[in-house]
Amino acid sequence: MVKEEHEVAVLGVPHDSPPMTSTVINIRSDTAVPDHVVWSLFNTLFMNCCCLGFVAFAYSVKSRDRKMVGDVTGAQSYASTAKCLNVIALVVSLLLTIGFIILLATGAVVSLQAISQMLQNHGGY
Repeated sequence: MVKEEHEVAVLGVPHDSPPMTSTVINIRSDTAVPDHVVWSLFNTLFMNCCCLGFVAFAYSVKSRDRKMVGDVTGAQSYASTAKCLNVIALVVSLLLTIGFIILLATGAVVSLQAISQMLQNHGGY
């Protein structure tokens, strides 16, 4: 049996290559500005009283755009406006819904009383 010897050369960094560069992306954690897009979309689709939900959605999208650009102050301003509009839209829509339910209930009671009164006056067929 013949043993062969092989020479192994240790390869290092080539001497004539340019230095390696790296890119580091720093993501700041203080940019966590809530943009209220989901809440605005809900108000737009289900409780769009006086188009407040749609306007709140527009401000939410503007807030998200400002956040993507890195303008934290602008994003907070738009988010604050969107939140106020969402609260107003929610309160007004709930008040209108409760008012409609009360109106419907009182209308049903008055109608039933009127029908029973008519049946009593006409002898009830």
